[in-house]
Amino acid sequence: MVAAMNSLFLFRGPLTIRALAFVKASNSIPIRSLPLFHRPPFSFRRTMSSTSATNDEETSARVAAADADTGGPTIYDKIIAKEIPSTIVYEDDKVLAFRDINPQAPVHVLVIPKSRDGLTQLGKAEKRHGEILGELLYAAKIVAEKEGIVDGFRVVINSGPTACQSVYHLHLHVLGGRQMAWPPG
Repeated sequence: MVAAMNSLFLFRGPLTIRALAFVKASNSIPIRSLPLFHRPPFSFRRTMSSTSATNDEETSARVAAADADTGGPTIYDKIIAKEIPSTIVYEDDKVLAFRDINPQAPVHVLVIPKSRDGLTQLGKAEKRHGEILGELLYAAKIVAEKEGIVDGFRVVINSGPTACQSVYHLHLHVLGGRQMAWPPG
């Protein structure tokens, strides 16, 4: 409260009184019921940390891109080999689908090919990858059925560092369970 009071002394006149009244009142009013321009300063801080998280994702994507084509095992290779545990939603001889550990929707499942075969990102796909790309999309549909979201879901593929791809093993995000907004990003 003292920090908030100190920052309010930057204001002068009636604005100071209005701001002080707001700080006192904000302790008893649910934040979501307030109009945006009446929300307390920590709403701004949340926005700033969201921007910071976005910058972290961009940095991670750039770092991951530097090692993209080294051929070393990815975290997904380790999940396929069962060296790292995951919650498997669907599996067949070519594809593995498992829950994302950082879900962005009530349903967020990753669908990956069991064999990378040079397919580190969609931008590197060749004609020979056509069959596995179809298998991945079909697996996404099966996942949507299993998760009860077949009437409305989104499939996302991030390809390259400017799309914030952070693991260079082609993967599809199957998202659903809530209303999706457009445009997406």
